[in-house]
Amino acid sequence: MYYDPVEAMDRQALDELQVERLKQTIANARKSPFYKEHLAQVDAEAITSPADIVNLPFTTKDDLRSQYPYGLLTRPVDDFVRLHASSGTTGTPTAVFYTQSDLDRWADLMARSMYCCGCRRSDVLQNMSGYGLFTGGLGIHYGSERLGMLTVPAGAGNTKRQIKLIRDFNVSVLHIIPSFALYFAQKVQEEGFETADMPWRIALIGAEPHTEEARQKIEEMMNIKAYNSYGLSEMNGPGVAFECECQQGMHLWEDAYIAEIIDPETGEHVAEGEVGELVMTTITREGMPLIRYRTRDLTRFLPGQCECGRTHRRIDRIAGRADDMMILKGVNIYPMQIEQCLLAMPEVGQNYLIELLTEGVTDQLKVRVEIKEEYFVEDMRALQGLQKKIAKNLCNEILLTPRVELCQHDSIPKGEGKAVRVIDNRKK
Repeated sequence: MYYDPVEAMDRQALDELQVERLKQTIANARKSPFYKEHLAQVDAEAITSPADIVNLPFTTKDDLRSQYPYGLLTRPVDDFVRLHASSGTTGTPTAVFYTQSDLDRWADLMARSMYCCGCRRSDVLQNMSGYGLFTGGLGIHYGSERLGMLTVPAGAGNTKRQIKLIRDFNVSVLHIIPSFALYFAQKVQEEGFETADMPWRIALIGAEPHTEEARQKIEEMMNIKAYNSYGLSEMNGPGVAFECECQQGMHLWEDAYIAEIIDPETGEHVAEGEVGELVMTTITREGMPLIRYRTRDLTRFLPGQCECGRTHRRIDRIAGRADDMMILKGVNIYPMQIEQCLLAMPEVGQNYLIELLTEGVTDQLKVRVEIKEEYFVEDMRALQGLQKKIAKNLCNEILLTPRVELCQHDSIPKGEGKAVRVIDNRKK
């Protein structure tokens, strides 16, 4: 039933394992220039439960930048076999280094993650994600091979080739980002194929925040089961948390990480079940451990134990980021609120774009929305009614009325990578 018996480990035993590994991680982290100073006042022997982690200082993205490139390494550079780095060309980037043991543990976590949502050795996986500095492609690839699946490293883009590979090799599992999944389903139909006739059965989706409505639309359009996942490069990449076949939240692998959820403003733990910022600590990584890393991702712990029997706590889908909140006319708005509202409406297509702009001395919110072809009619009164309906629904959700622009199907530019959902054209 489980890939690894640790998935159903008794909670007390799991807590004890976390304490043991946290102490080892602190000792190891102190071998790096950064943590030697950062943890100078920490008494690791005083840690008796995972809750004691609150006595350790946070690590932030700015710390990673200030220590670039080697300040967080616990070993000589010669001991590392891979690095992944942020792809930006301006400012100071961040880099994450891996020893061979780190890569092996990551592959094991990925294999466990894919097994828990139904992938098996007999499956064929097509990896439709970019390779290179981005961790998603290689993380999924090595996990798939570790599980024993035939792995097709298709990479991103080239829709026609993707379809041919899927059909030729009876691909049953796709790794695909959510926004591209909606685009891809449409292109499959345009090429003359019915999604119900395709060999796929499982889609592994992640890499960008998406709503439950988006997942349901992917499942409906592609005739597939879509499983949410969570990861970030600082914690290896994908495989930090994954949905099981119950699809009731993502199991966060607590034998490899200690997770906390805090108030982004105060840094204090929020009440169980409340949304806050996810803070992560690696407890099995040897080359570049990170302690109490502030991810800026917003989520919550889900109460209770999953029906699947796994004891590792579940987190909810990512609700947004502490740093992508938009403040307009004194109102706090997250892009995911807008997506959830739009995709719940039957008239709305797959694509939308949020634009922030300045008119005169005030900032305004404009939402461009693609409308399904059957609703984009020549009746001006009907279109105006739909425009008002969308604006009203959005106002009920975000507490201000945006300007809504209706767009024809497939008219908003889209790429084959992560979707650009927000453009900020406000005057600085």
